Amino acid sequence: MDFLVRVDGSRVYELPADESAALIERERVRGRELMAAGVIRQFWRIPGRRGNIGIWSAADADELEAALTSLPVWPYADIEVTPLARHPMTAMS
Repeated sequence: MDFLVRVDGSRVYELPADESAALIERERVRGRELMAAGVIRQFWRIPGRRGNIGIWSAADADELEAALTSLPVWPYADIEVTPLARHPMTAMS
């Protein structure tokens, strides 16, 4: 199942600089792991904001929840999830 996931990590930058830098580095490591596992399929920055938007894949909402809560920024992030369904035009030959 695919999900559109918007992550606003602005509050991370309210932490002391050394804590923020360490958290962001851990987030990059975890993000790379999720990309390698195929959970994060596409990923974009949102210009002018400290956030991103991506297409995430998981078997179901519970599996997505586990992936999202594994993010080091989880306690500081505002995350919006939209489940996606195939459009009939994408099934055409």
